[in-house]
Amino acid sequence: MADQQLTSHETVDRAEATTAELVRLAGDQLTRLVRDELQFARMEMSVKARRFGVGAGLFGTAGVVAMYGIGVLIATAVLLLALVLPAWLAALIVAVVLFAVAGVLGLLGRGQIRRGSPATPEQTLNSVKADVQTVTEAVRKRGH
Repeated sequence: MADQQLTSHETVDRAEATTAELVRLAGDQLTRLVRDELQFARMEMSVKARRFGVGAGLFGTAGVVAMYGIGVLIATAVLLLALVLPAWLAALIVAVVLFAVAGVLGLLGRGQIRRGSPATPEQTLNSVKADVQTVTEAVRKRGH
């Protein structure tokens, strides 16, 4: 009884099933497996997308607050330099330094983006690989 499989229409005894019944049963199972794997991939990607969205929102908010803080520090640097230099020269020096830092950060950011990999449902891919290996081994055992 443990060697029987319930399909959508009937129960098939695998030990005494014809090749056609086994092929139909395998097709049904493969269809169900692919449908389940696709559903799993969809769920996995939606969880990742949700986490990415929340993280991006928090990161963006932190960036805005940090920009205000940086603005105050920049104004402080200009005022500090204005104590020993004309105000216009102090502001120019600070602006040149800021543009240099922005250029370096932009180049570093571009390098990181190039090294990034595309978002993939890793768990689902590993699960599909395991399913393919299981089916392959089962076919090999059944054939020999």
